[in-house]
Amino acid sequence: MRSQTWQDLSPGRKRTVIAAGAVQVTLALTAWVDLSRRSPERVNGPKKLWAAVIAINFVGPLAYFCFGRRRDS
Repeated sequence: MRSQTWQDLSPGRKRTVIAAGAVQVTLALTAWVDLSRRSPERVNGPKKLWAAVIAINFVGPLAYFCFGRRRDS
C-alpha cells in the first residue's frame, strides 16, 4: 500500500491537517516566546534543553507549560 499524497486527501482531511499544523506551530511559538522572556531561575532545568523539547510536536510545548515553568508562590 502506497502512502497518500496531498492530492489524494479529501478537502476535509486537508483542512484538518492544516488546522493541526497551525495549532502545533502556535503552541511551539508561544512556548519559545515564554521561555525566551523567562529568567533561568524561573525555569525547571536548562533553558537550552527546554528549547529543544518544545520542538517535539504537541508533546514538547505541553510538557514545557506543565513542567518547565516554575510557578510563583
